[in-house]
Amino acid sequence: MIRNSTSDIEDLIALMAKLPGLGPRSARRAVLHLIRKRALLLTPLADVMTEVAATARECLNCGNIGTREICPLCTDPERANGELCVVEDVADLWAMERALVFKGRYHVLGGTLSALDAVGPEDLRIPRLVDRVATEGVSEVILALNATIDGQTTAHYIADQLQGQVRLTSLAQGVPIGGELDYLDDGTISAALRARKEI
Repeated sequence: MIRNSTSDIEDLIALMAKLPGLGPRSARRAVLHLIRKRALLLTPLADVMTEVAATARECLNCGNIGTREICPLCTDPERANGELCVVEDVADLWAMERALVFKGRYHVLGGTLSALDAVGPEDLRIPRLVDRVATEGVSEVILALNATIDGQTTAHYIADQLQGQVRLTSLAQGVPIGGELDYLDDGTISAALRARKEI
């Protein structure tokens, strides 16, 4: 059976509309642009997406996204300086890296504690964090969690788990209440990291 000539295009628009920041109208415009620039954009994009779909994976150590079992940030010997920055999501890690101010290693929790959503410590990478602090020579844990109620609840829980084992700090000025790292500019992230404080 031959599909309607526009059904593949409609399927692409529907899938694009599911991406963050794109609704049906924006997705339609994006797909139209891709089709018009087929050789320059659409074909290379399809090739790269196929490759990423086959090779992307979470780092077994920190939770970052890359193409190896252990990401380059975890294997870089210059980053083994004892500092471990804890973030909620990979997007937050990437935001910190964009700011070019942190030279240690990361730990991605994969979310925050949330009684409302039934997310407990065992649903996040908190046990792995505790293990890393005990085995990797970590001297400071920087809690770079979003300034939301769930983010702060998670920070307090982690601080309780690591109390007395390591220096605990958190981001300070520049991160507004309710703010998310992925939406902050590089200067704000840089100022917040430099002004971190003891918990």
